[in-house]
Amino acid sequence: MKKIAIIAVTEKGIEKALVIQKEFPKSLVITTLQSNDEHVSTIGSIADYLNENFVKLDGICFVTALGICVRLIAPCIQDKNSDPAVVSVDDLGFNVQSVLSGHKGGANDFTSKIAGVLGATPIISTSSDVQNIWALDTLGTQFDWKVECSLSMNKTMALFVNNKPTALLLDIRDKGTQHLEKTIPDFVTVFYSEADIDYTQFELFIAVSYKIYEVNIPSLSYIPKILSIGSGCSKQLDSSLFERTLKEELQRRNIHFSAIKNFGSIDIKAEQQAYLDFSKTNTIPFSTFTADEINTITVPNPSEMVQSKIGVNGVSESTAMLLSANKNVLVEKQKIHLDNGEKFTFSVAVDTNAERRTVVAIIGAGPGDSALITVKGKQYLENADCVLYAGSLIPEEMTNWCKVGAVVRNSAMMTLEEQVSLMQEHYKKGNAIVRLQCGDPSLYGAIQEQMTIFDELGMDYFIVPGISSFSAAAAVLKSEFTIPEVVQSIVLTRGEGKTPMPSKESISAFAATNATMCIFLSVGIAKKVEAQLLEHFDADTPVAVMYRISWKDEEVFQGKLKDLAQIVKKSKKTRTVLIVVGHAIGARKNRSQLYSPEWKHIFRTNKKFVVTE
Repeated sequence: MKKIAIIAVTEKGIEKALVIQKEFPKSLVITTLQSNDEHVSTIGSIADYLNENFVKLDGICFVTALGICVRLIAPCIQDKNSDPAVVSVDDLGFNVQSVLSGHKGGANDFTSKIAGVLGATPIISTSSDVQNIWALDTLGTQFDWKVECSLSMNKTMALFVNNKPTALLLDIRDKGTQHLEKTIPDFVTVFYSEADIDYTQFELFIAVSYKIYEVNIPSLSYIPKILSIGSGCSKQLDSSLFERTLKEELQRRNIHFSAIKNFGSIDIKAEQQAYLDFSKTNTIPFSTFTADEINTITVPNPSEMVQSKIGVNGVSESTAMLLSANKNVLVEKQKIHLDNGEKFTFSVAVDTNAERRTVVAIIGAGPGDSALITVKGKQYLENADCVLYAGSLIPEEMTNWCKVGAVVRNSAMMTLEEQVSLMQEHYKKGNAIVRLQCGDPSLYGAIQEQMTIFDELGMDYFIVPGISSFSAAAAVLKSEFTIPEVVQSIVLTRGEGKTPMPSKESISAFAATNATMCIFLSVGIAKKVEAQLLEHFDADTPVAVMYRISWKDEEVFQGKLKDLAQIVKKSKKTRTVLIVVGHAIGARKNRSQLYSPEWKHIFRTNKKFVVTE
């Protein structure tokens, strides 16, 4: 919310209002009392203020009795599409009540935020919030979906909040559909293909799709912008006729026009007026591509005539594929001849990120503690059909999160070929696959070889980062590895053992910087590492030898750099060790300027923020 008024009518109310104001930078505290506080504005009449500003505000927080709030806003209320979010807080800050525009205006969220600030009880009476189910009227705005209902939204919501059996069809994938999958109410059944739905078993149909579905029960469609349209045309093209015909062609193929995300053609059509008009009228971005860019695409339907005229095999399919980053098209090239003799072609492709397809998730499992996996990583792990993990490096407790029926294999007992074969088998079936890597996959994760194979086999994959052991090491040592005016860099490296290091990346070269150094995979050459570090670090520089950081059997051995090799020898640890060296270990004396009284400060006036030196 941008413009917020906090209205108080008692001195205790003003105290609470000022606490709330600190959490909402663009808020204004208003009262009819006289106040010497520079953050409070005194007005003559709250009713007059509301009459003038009600529709201009995004939110209003009354720190008053609920009855006063209701009487003051009653004359100003119009409808939920334009009314601001209104909440009421009692003078002592015990309860926060959502009063007006709970969903559309955001009063329910506003209530929860204020309750969090005050440590108060949020009171929200909206049925969907009370039941903790989806607010159908705000999902579209939340995830940038266009909304179409066969009934009014109120009637549709009535079916939903009364828990009528609901079929949910998700034939695309985006952040919104992932949210729905994680929060499905027990009266909702999710489907990924419309052919699987028996409509006689349901009273409401909800779809998140670019497709138009004609069903015989009340329906609600959420339409994501995920389609790319590519087009080529004759020299002349009537704007209105082009737009009308394109809409008809999409409708005929049961494709929502509002699902169009972008529109494109070859650069010689950059000034084609029909295209420019179409883009402006429908607020759809128009892009063009050079012949060289277009020729990087292999199109399903190449044209010798187009090649001879403009040097490309096709325009509509290639530009749709470029815009969507998709190797396939949803609608192949269509040649449309208009009644006035003009013609155009068009093709449609789905944004590759929105396709519901199998993909391998390479997930960083964290340093060892099973609770240190990311929330996102855990969610993918819980939903996976096939999980591969390195047993010696991944805590077995993590596999307890896998769902019943999932194939869970310890990759330490498998060759790379066996691992890939298993993943490929599940990939072909469309199953969800997780490859669990220790720490963060980007650091000594050995995923490069796997990704090369995935690329060769045409298997899609993505990476979910994890917490690295060097971050866990800083936590265990209770240290900030970057100390102002002492050290501002962290080096993550390894010593040169059997695997050679690049010539410019020796331990000695990095030690010359005196940065905090986190040295992996080097416990077996500790004496050599110590000698290289001592070329540039003081002998008394703090050092930590850290075994299985964050695991239940974690051990930490600390001392001085001159004793590194001896510390390692006494520890009797030969693997899964991280060596940390640097003056940042345990440092406490250097105070950051961020908290210095001489640093920049921000203070609030009634109308603006001021930054001063």
